[in-house]
Amino acid sequence: MSPATTRLAIGVGVAAAAGLGAASWWRRNPSACPYSQRFWIEAPHPVVTRRRLLEALAPRAGERLLEVGPGTGYYSLAVAERLGPDGRLDLLDVQQEMLDHTMGCAAAAGVGNVFGVCADAREMPFADDSFDGAWLCVVLGEIPDQEAALAELARVVRPGGRVVVGEVMLDPHYVRYGDLIERAARAGLELESRLGGGLGYVARLRAI
Repeated sequence: MSPATTRLAIGVGVAAAAGLGAASWWRRNPSACPYSQRFWIEAPHPVVTRRRLLEALAPRAGERLLEVGPGTGYYSLAVAERLGPDGRLDLLDVQQEMLDHTMGCAAAAGVGNVFGVCADAREMPFADDSFDGAWLCVVLGEIPDQEAALAELARVVRPGGRVVVGEVMLDPHYVRYGDLIERAARAGLELESRLGGGLGYVARLRAI
């Protein structure tokens, strides 16, 4: 092996090790994607597509729904439009910048049924049974206490309402399907259906 080839191999090895180390750190230290790095969440979402979310969530006109961790609104407006003028979409995020961004997009598109609140998913500022349904896509693993967030979703969504969770395996905060189902059951949510395969999934849960 030539010196140049050796240096290239070493460089690739170091980069791979650094990538694995970063992914491992992110898994041990869950946190929301900073607004300054929003390009990660503005790219097309594999597996957890808008079409799959709409299929699992099945939003209907006049409903009140909740999105946890909307980011810059990749899914938000598509759902808000399905709710119509008599419906309402509430957004909850720990970063006001994300909410401001999504609310700005809604205003620019003439969508007036979207409302944002800056709060922690582990302590939601909503009354019991406030929503017909809720969703969070590639977000649950960023929350330090997933069971607390799922329990809050079970509380604020009316009995029989749906909670949709989307996860992509390539995400460093990926929540394995089996782990989700176990944690959801303890929180008062039961599985209704699943879309997707080995690379990720969109799970529809029902509030008990």
